[in-house]
Amino acid sequence: MKITSIEAVPIRVAVPHAPYPSDGAGTKFHWGRRGRATSLRPRPVLEYVLVKIETDEGLVGWGESQADVGFFGHTVEDVQAAVTDYLGPYLIGGDPRDRDHLLSVVDYRGHSTAKAGLDMALLDLAGRALGAPVADLLGGRHPERARVSLEIAGGPPDAMAAECVRFVELGVRELKAKIGGHPDQDADRLRAIREAVGPDVRLRADANQGYDVKEAIRFCRLVERADVGLGLLEQPVAAHDLRGMALVRASVETPICADEACYSPVDALRIVEHGAADVLNVKIGKAGGLTAAKKVAAIAEAAGLRCVIGTAFGTGLEVAAKLHLFASTPSIVEAVEFTELGLHDLLLAEPDAAAFALPLRDEALDVPLGPGLGVALDPARVWAARLAVPQPT
Repeated sequence: MKITSIEAVPIRVAVPHAPYPSDGAGTKFHWGRRGRATSLRPRPVLEYVLVKIETDEGLVGWGESQADVGFFGHTVEDVQAAVTDYLGPYLIGGDPRDRDHLLSVVDYRGHSTAKAGLDMALLDLAGRALGAPVADLLGGRHPERARVSLEIAGGPPDAMAAECVRFVELGVRELKAKIGGHPDQDADRLRAIREAVGPDVRLRADANQGYDVKEAIRFCRLVERADVGLGLLEQPVAAHDLRGMALVRASVETPICADEACYSPVDALRIVEHGAADVLNVKIGKAGGLTAAKKVAAIAEAAGLRCVIGTAFGTGLEVAAKLHLFASTPSIVEAVEFTELGLHDLLLAEPDAAAFALPLRDEALDVPLGPGLGVALDPARVWAARLAVPQPT
């Protein structure tokens, strides 16, 4: 079997509001502070690139890449170009089952999100060729359901608490509050959320690099004294400040999670060496694909650290891919973040789209059991969301 063509399909999906509005939240990195709207994107949108790999035997594999400057630093235009013009051509003529070899050819060339889409499509293709789910190719399927966590946009305490209650009523039992910038006000937000949702809902918080070291320590001590029961604090200080993260970790009881500090397996090793985190946030787009994400998880396991699979949004393929990553990685036992479920409709065909919709059944999603990613795109939904990207002349 040989790869004959690779296509990148740019997608734009409108959302009712920017995913992380910062009304009163204080964080430095929410969309409202970055002025996300432009003449090209005048209203809140999320953008993706679907990756289609075809073979000489008629088999097709699909993957997707996130395309947002605020997430992984790439636009839909440069992701599309990377897939079709720079990375994809190295794979043409190769056997898609030789995935590790093909990925090694493009690995040193950068652009983690484009590589993630290619890796996902290769795995989907291999699974379809073998009649096996992607999870089986990565290590197996145990368990076959993943608990769901959703992010809550920053805002006034009562508004954040009300949003948490809304998602709890839809079956979500783990939530992650977006905070950062004002430790006392952020502690008030977490107290309000805990009071609103009760003691049984699990809580995380994400500072998005919004504190300095002393502010992060102050925030943790405030929520610890208030007995909020915070499961982890994600990226409290700047990503490059591993010594600062290590000091925060050593000074508080709250588990510290590395997100923006942890892209690649090399980053994971540095975090371990500095003792900078208790938890590593693994994202397929950050790592450069499911294959590399498994390596990050293996390093965490060897070092005795926990892993969570973080939010990266998606059209539905990413949702399935995260479920396969979870099911095939025994060291990942935390709830998986699927914030996109509360933001926009997926581009999947039925019944796949309905299977990934709110409200949840028993606070979890099923791992797809069909070959490859186990889900199918809806051609009509994809066509309606397809974005015309100007090509260079």
